[in-house]
Amino acid sequence: MLGSSHIALSALAMTLIVGVRYLLTSGLFAWLTDKVRPGLYKGMKPQIGREIRWSLYSAAIYGIPTGVVAWGWQNHGWTQVYTDWSAYPLWYLPVSVIAYLFAHDTWFYWTHRWMHQPRWFRIAHAVHHDSRPPTAWAAMSFHPIEALTGAIVIPVLVFVIPIHAAMLGLVLGIMTLMGVTNHMGWELFPRWLVHGPLGKGLITASHHQHHHARYTCNYGLYFRFWDRLCGTDKGLGEFPATGSHKGQANAALDAARSAHSGS
Repeated sequence: MLGSSHIALSALAMTLIVGVRYLLTSGLFAWLTDKVRPGLYKGMKPQIGREIRWSLYSAAIYGIPTGVVAWGWQNHGWTQVYTDWSAYPLWYLPVSVIAYLFAHDTWFYWTHRWMHQPRWFRIAHAVHHDSRPPTAWAAMSFHPIEALTGAIVIPVLVFVIPIHAAMLGLVLGIMTLMGVTNHMGWELFPRWLVHGPLGKGLITASHHQHHHARYTCNYGLYFRFWDRLCGTDKGLGEFPATGSHKGQANAALDAARSAHSGS
């Protein structure tokens, strides 16, 4: 009984951590958006409210399994997360980070494509695409079914691929940063990176924006590898205008959405 209460407390604590992390990170980049692109989110309070609500539901779905696994790691040595810097060679530290990101990207690409099948799009993924255009608050705005497909990734990987606790923290930081910045409606990274050799392999907001505009391309999360291999990489997109011009952009999105969902 005592063990069960500790597991529940760990799950609750992790849910709060994920929720607060979301609010702080998305809030920071929403504030930055207001400074860098004044008026970009003008008239979008109802949408932002929906994004926050769905994201907080997702925080619980992400937090519960993570909290259970964290409890097992601390109390029973579950997982292959380690804290001794000498347990593996130093070169393995960046390799483990890349391995986690690539594994996550692979899972995301294929589940994301699956979510774009008309039936599953209507049931679940439409919640995420209700953000038109997405904002910094949309990073975790998922239907519970979609949130569950994302929530299991790290809890499974920590049993499969050894990783130092600090490197796991770095992976989670990258996940959070890319999730928010890829949805906030403008490009954070410099032009030389986005349009240069590095940008040909990495996904930034310019790439993911094209997915939200066209629906049928650019499914990746961190890397363009699977999109390029499978012929779904359609290059970089353009960001929507601010203010009154948003209505025209949403009209185009409505047409794309209707065709995509089979409605």
